[in-house]
Amino acid sequence: MGWFSKDIATMDDLFVHTLRDIYYAEHQIKKALPDMIEKATSPELKSGFETHLGETEGHIQRLKQVFKQHGVAEKGVTCPAIDGILKEADEIAGEVDDKQVLDAALIAAAQAVEHYEITRYGTLVAWAKQLGRDDSAALLQQNLDEENATDKKLTKLATGGINRKAA
Repeated sequence: MGWFSKDIATMDDLFVHTLRDIYYAEHQIKKALPDMIEKATSPELKSGFETHLGETEGHIQRLKQVFKQHGVAEKGVTCPAIDGILKEADEIAGEVDDKQVLDAALIAAAQAVEHYEITRYGTLVAWAKQLGRDDSAALLQQNLDEENATDKKLTKLATGGINRKAA
């Protein structure tokens, strides 16, 4: 089903499609994070990625609850956006030999992922509220809050020394 598919006729259909999009994305991120953890050389960055891996598992569990609350099958739909972001991150990381530059590149890649997730969760929270699903909105808001916190932590790591060391 594409974004402008005939299968999306209502706001509810759009909500479910986007929910399935972020569900797929979270699973892809969960697969990608161990490689990012392995490549990171900064202990703080490595630890941050490990923490976010655990949070990602929590995001998936909350999404499962939203599917259940909504009475729809728990499944993902292919998300070319997250696939592209993760592919680009992997390619860039594979081209960097300097470990300090690699850490800066990993932060940039992780923030591209975070920003994608922030847009999706922000939209889903708004739509859940519009659909009268405050129960789902509350769960999605928890994921959004954690994504925003991770983005801020990554910015702090970058500006707090990693970018300077890479330069």
